[in-house]
Amino acid sequence: MSGAEEREPGGGGPAAASSSAAASSSSAGLGEAAGPAAAAGPEEPGLLLGGARPHAEPAADPDAPPKKRLKVAGAGGAEGSVKLEERLYSVLCCTVCLDLPKASVYQCTNGHLMCAGCFIHLLADARLKEEQATCPNCRCEISKSLCCRNLAVEKAVSELPSECGFCMRQFPRSLLERHQKEECQDRVTQCRYKRIGCPWQGPYHELTGHEAECTHPTKTGNELMEILDEMDQTHKKEMQLYNSIFSLLSFEKIGYTEVQFRPYRTDDFITRLYYETPRFTVLNQTWVLKARVNDSERNPNLSCKRTLSFQLILKSKISSPMECSFLLLKGPYDDVKINPVIYHFIFTNENNETEYVPLPIIDSVECNKLLAAKNINLRLFIFQIQK
Repeated sequence: MSGAEEREPGGGGPAAASSSAAASSSSAGLGEAAGPAAAAGPEEPGLLLGGARPHAEPAADPDAPPKKRLKVAGAGGAEGSVKLEERLYSVLCCTVCLDLPKASVYQCTNGHLMCAGCFIHLLADARLKEEQATCPNCRCEISKSLCCRNLAVEKAVSELPSECGFCMRQFPRSLLERHQKEECQDRVTQCRYKRIGCPWQGPYHELTGHEAECTHPTKTGNELMEILDEMDQTHKKEMQLYNSIFSLLSFEKIGYTEVQFRPYRTDDFITRLYYETPRFTVLNQTWVLKARVNDSERNPNLSCKRTLSFQLILKSKISSPMECSFLLLKGPYDDVKINPVIYHFIFTNENNETEYVPLPIIDSVECNKLLAAKNINLRLFIFQIQK
């Protein structure tokens, strides 16, 4: 029994020893893992749950370039971009018409933005009312010399998205005009047989199908002659003007000069704006030009439609009637658009003033350009008709 008793501890000794060793090692491992955590305390930063330390990052190199932040794509990002565009629309819009400028952008001395059309309109209104033009926001004085263009805003506006009026897709504003004129498949176009009377208008992608079925190419000669007669009448009027100009250029006595209309006010109780040039000499005679706005109506500043008319006055005394043709064209440094019209008059000592005749400006926008300028610079041609 003593031998068995002696073998029992010997046989159980290694198992117990191994189990006790495993227990001690596990407890030691726990102790080693928990010991530093307990020493560090719960408030030590940089330790994760269970006492594990995060992966240590290497020290940042002060000379290394800054890291770029990755953008998170999602619904929130799309909404943020839309909101940013809307905010830019409200920031970059014209302070007068509240629309994004399509061309030049001007700013007052305090930085308020105005599109070119509104800026010119403000200057023209001030000229008609005999007032100093002011910014609609801050009421500071504005003029062509005080205001300057804002090229940064012009470039920013050209990159903002704008919707095509035909296909409803969005493009940068700088590319939108080309897309609508040349590339859009939904743009409105006309049949190539329009010249012979086809009235069809429709989207570009339907043009090929329409032209394949168009009946106008099969019309008889008599039907086409009526349409061609109308076209000939229009062409005849255009050619008549050019032929008149060419015939006038063959005259013996031709004179031209640059004229400068300066603004003045009448002496009436309600003053009216008019323009007059200094005296000038053409064909050895002294002349003066006068001009008025909207035929001197009472309040031309309240009208959206604006016109200019002028009269030619002979100041010299002449011994015999003087028959002349005359026309006004834009000056060499102006960009105003004027259609040439030839007027005729016979000057005498008793009848030395022509009636007021329209200055053939294309539209009211061009008229505002002239009114906004300090002076109106044009070129006058006078042709003396020899009998």
